[in-house]
Parts: sequence; structure tokens; C-alpha cells
Amino acid sequence: TTTPTYTQRVLTFGSYEIYKQALLKKFPSTKPAFIYALAAIMGDVTGSGWLCPSEVMKQQLQAGIYPSMGEAIKGIWKKNGFKGFYQGFTGGLARDVPFRVAQLTTFEITKSIYLRTKRNKNSSSEDVALSSLEAAVCGAAAGSFSAAITNPLDRIKTLMMTDTTNAYGGSVLACASKILKDDGVGGFFAGVVPRVGYIAPSVCIFFVTYEFVQQKMKKAE
Repeated sequence: TTTPTYTQRVLTFGSYEIYKQALLKKFPSTKPAFIYALAAIMGDVTGSGWLCPSEVMKQQLQAGIYPSMGEAIKGIWKKNGFKGFYQGFTGGLARDVPFRVAQLTTFEITKSIYLRTKRNKNSSSEDVALSSLEAAVCGAAAGSFSAAITNPLDRIKTLMMTDTTNAYGGSVLACASKILKDDGVGGFFAGVVPRVGYIAPSVCIFFVTYEFVQQKMKKAE
């Protein structure tokens, strides 16, 4: 699933930048935080449409439902047709959209605060940018916050994607109700520590690279 995941990230963040710049130009008087959130939603829907089929197959292979990718494709198609590859798509969006909104909005706002502080300290230079360390701090904050608050939605999405017997009702609301009934509120936060520990460093590294590439592209313009 490495190639689909990388492609999804390129589509998500590439389209996010396109949507963000277009929205900022079209609605210059709107608060930037709202623009970041809307662009993040649009970018994530763009990327998730590509990723969902491979994610469904991966989850069902890991759950031991099918022995191989070929068998997974045939089995899913035979059982549910095209829509079978988008099983749990709404659950995935319910998790990924809030995650992406929290991640990108937190990063953009934290970045703006850093840049404003740097401009105030160095009033002679308007052209300021994040250093690698500052990008890492902003990325770590964005990754930790977004991973923690979306853990319940990640739990719902995973259960829906591996639910071949319809034990969780086939909808986000039904799945959430069953988790609450079976495990209480704590069931929504199962695995939150490893999720934050896994996501925060990778998001941190990503945003360091993201900022580096953005700065290089701006200089090349």
C-alpha cells in the first residue's frame, strides 16, 4: 500500500495548496483559519477518493479475511461490486477530514504565530521563513493534537472496514453506538497513545520537508 498512500498524500497536500491559494484570493476578507479548514476538507476528500479502495483491501488482508490481494479484489467485487471498495468510506472521511482540518489548521496557525514573532524581532526583513527546527515544532504540535482528537473516529473507521458480518450496523452512528454500549467512552480512545506516538513524529518530519520544498519553490518563482 506504499504507492497508493504516497499518491494520496501528493493529491491531498497538492490539492490543499491549490484550494488554499484560490480561496485566499477569492475571499481575502475571510479569516485565514476558515480558509485553511475549508481547503483541508476539499484536499482530503480529493485524496481519500483515491486511497479508500486500497485501504479496504489492506484492512481485510490484515484481518485474515482474504489470503492475497487478488483474492481480496475478486471477493470484494463478487460480494458488493464497485461499492465494496468504498466500504467504510464515510467512516474514513469522518475520521480523516477532522484529522486533516486539525492538522493543517494547527500547523498554519502555529506557523503564522512563529512568523509574526520573527517579523517583530527583525523588523528590517519582511521575507521571513520557518527554520527546520521551527517547522518541526509546528509539525509536532499539529501531529499530536490532530492524532489525539481523532482517535475515536479512527477506531470507528477501522471497525467499519473490517466488519464483514455487519456487526457494527454499517454506519458511523451505529458503529459508535455499539462501541459505547460494549466498551463505554474509553472504547473510543483505545490505542490513543501508540497512535499519537506513531503519527506525531511522522507529521513532524513531513512538515519539515513540506516547508523546505515550499521555500525552494517560492525562491524559484
